[in-house]
Amino acid sequence: MGEKVFPGRYTAVVDRGDITVFVIGMRANKWWQLGRVQRVARQMPKMLRHLAQHPETGMLGCQSWLGRTTILLSYWESPEHLQRFAADRDAPHLQPWRDFMRTLLGSGSVGVWHETYQVPAGEMEAIYADMPLFGLAAATAHEPVGAGRNTARQRLGR
Repeated sequence: MGEKVFPGRYTAVVDRGDITVFVIGMRANKWWQLGRVQRVARQMPKMLRHLAQHPETGMLGCQSWLGRTTILLSYWESPEHLQRFAADRDAPHLQPWRDFMRTLLGSGSVGVWHETYQVPAGEMEAIYADMPLFGLAAATAHEPVGAGRNTARQRLGR
């Protein structure tokens, strides 16, 4: 029926050091120009399939939300892994990006954006209450909240 829900409170377990958080999306500015919107939207599933088939690319996990503004939240081993994927001529990102820049940039029909955050080890915390495996916990590991990790301050070691 649905994803398994883990009753109670859980937190992410990140034992790998720094994490790179990459948030990317597109926005249908002129939704009536459906062809242009679809041309951009069709590229992301190809990229995600490639990343899933090639764990050496360094993407640890992701979630997405669809709508007029589409958002993909992803977690990476490092900014270098992310940059290597973005510039890889054999991966399904570089050519679609070049096509967008050449044919759609400035038309105003489809907007694209991204944000990248480098999060140092020990400077992240997460809480999931009655949730399926999600977010940082899905990209790394999760465990029930135990003694000494009940508050955000405690989970951050402060």
